[in-house]
Amino acid sequence: MELGQEETKQAVVRRLRRIEGQVRGIQKMIEDEKDCREILTQVAAVKSAINQVGLIVFENHAQQCIAKAFHENSEDAFHEIVEMMGKLIKS
Repeated sequence: MELGQEETKQAVVRRLRRIEGQVRGIQKMIEDEKDCREILTQVAAVKSAINQVGLIVFENHAQQCIAKAFHENSEDAFHEIVEMMGKLIKS
């Protein structure tokens, strides 16, 4: 996966590490039999964080496709953007 700028790549990796820690925290909450409301709050936070990662990756990919389409005068890149948007929305 090409994320373009190194700072974007590092930001995504940091977010994923934070999400990984949140998931481990949820596992521990379940093992410790914490209140379901607290667990669900954390699950919602993880879902939101994953969605944000998806949006960052999609935005970067869309920018690359648009640049490619403009440079190559190709409609294929625009179709690829639509396809990727569909995958992101369905998830």
